[in-house]
Amino acid sequence: MNPTDYLDLIRNAKVYEVAIKSALDPAVNLSARIGNQVFMKREDLQPVFSFKLRGAYNKIAGLDADELARGVICSSAGNHAQGVALAAKRRGVRAVIVMPVTTPKIKIDAVRALGGEVLLHGDAYDDAYAYARDLSNKDGLVFIHPFDDPDVIAGQGTIGAEILEQAEEDIDAIFVPIGGGGLIAGIATYVKQLRPDIRIIGVEPEDSAAMLAALEAGEPVTLDHVGIFADGVAVRRVGEETFRLCQSFVDEIVTVDTDQICAGIRDIFEDTRSIVEPAGGLAIAAAKKYVAERNISGQCLVTISCGANVNFDRLRHIAERAAVGEQTEMLIGAEIPEEPGSFRRFCETLGRRGITEFNYRYADERRAHIFVGVQLSHGMQERLELIDRLRDAGFPVEDLSDNEMAKLHVRHMVGGRSPAVSNERMFRFEFPERPGALLDFLNAIGTDWNISLFHYRNHGSDYGRILAGIDVPQEETDDLEAHLAELGYPHWEESENPAYTMFLS
Repeated sequence: MNPTDYLDLIRNAKVYEVAIKSALDPAVNLSARIGNQVFMKREDLQPVFSFKLRGAYNKIAGLDADELARGVICSSAGNHAQGVALAAKRRGVRAVIVMPVTTPKIKIDAVRALGGEVLLHGDAYDDAYAYARDLSNKDGLVFIHPFDDPDVIAGQGTIGAEILEQAEEDIDAIFVPIGGGGLIAGIATYVKQLRPDIRIIGVEPEDSAAMLAALEAGEPVTLDHVGIFADGVAVRRVGEETFRLCQSFVDEIVTVDTDQICAGIRDIFEDTRSIVEPAGGLAIAAAKKYVAERNISGQCLVTISCGANVNFDRLRHIAERAAVGEQTEMLIGAEIPEEPGSFRRFCETLGRRGITEFNYRYADERRAHIFVGVQLSHGMQERLELIDRLRDAGFPVEDLSDNEMAKLHVRHMVGGRSPAVSNERMFRFEFPERPGALLDFLNAIGTDWNISLFHYRNHGSDYGRILAGIDVPQEETDDLEAHLAELGYPHWEESENPAYTMFLS
């Protein structure tokens, strides 16, 4: 389809029978803090708390009578599912929604409340997608793609049209979250053809950057693994049509990490008292990173708050990580002499800073290890200065603020060593979270080797995260590695991680 054809598709999209023209709200506190005018396009205020109903309804509204009579089907872990269910209900159409078995109950209940027939299949989106495609072919149901369809793209593109109508000052850049690419393809295709001076900046998590990989390769590629924290954009492969449009109209991609996303969620809360989902915090996080790295001031930046379907259990994890992402907290691992006065001397070296946590562990008669959370006022520069100050005072110290194992596991463990374990190797694992999943994991690990350490903590996520020590003789190393490769669980060895060597090994 010619890009100019999308202008008419977007202008004629039938989205307002279900969607609202969402507000373009100023982020007053954040704008003052970073020296730029930041606005939030509030798609989190839609009836299903996400932009997804725009594209879903526009697609279903365009079906002919025969297609409507057959019913529709989609695969989704949340927002698209609710959009399709609501759209089908409004049009009086049967809707079958295939969701992974790992989908949180709150999302399943929301779809059922809208009249959708929920089928649970597979551990991940790709499994649900394949099953939905099979059912579509078998039962004649019309498949509603979550992103790679011109009518879906046009529905999402109405957000771009609204932004141009609502903005009262010249926009310099629009920051748009990317999953499969439907949202940014729609917005970019509309905005860039009418206002080519506005930069369209896509945003992806560092561990789920499928569009960035596609643009660098010159074609869509399939990622081996995607992170699942920002589950609304956790897509291994972007669409063919969305890629084509992004290749023409997207100026650049910015990636952000989990901590930066959490800090973005907190920024939105502080300006609106609303809590968005991780994908909803992407754009704010990227705008802050963009401003900081380019030393920009006085510009008008628009961000898309794309959704607010967040599990309540996940808020604990978000709050924990937000301070590190905002660089208002740092995590330190240090060794102090096991002698009178050393503990006090360490605290005096820290100075009169707020302490968010303090974990002490006796190591031996000569030394002890401590894990400390410290409040910061001046970000990275203060982090570097404090590390230098502690080292100058004679304390061996590690900055663990960017250490994933330390943030996920070690900060919640007292720590300790076992003299009976001499061949321990340390691994982090992820596995789909569902009833019985932990037992399935342990059964898969088997009984050939002794588990010497085990830490699991529920982060309110679709995936469980485990830290496991495995006691394996040197001569059986190859056997262990072959076994772990066959398990199929994403895993990372952490045996050389300083958080492990300092507190656990």
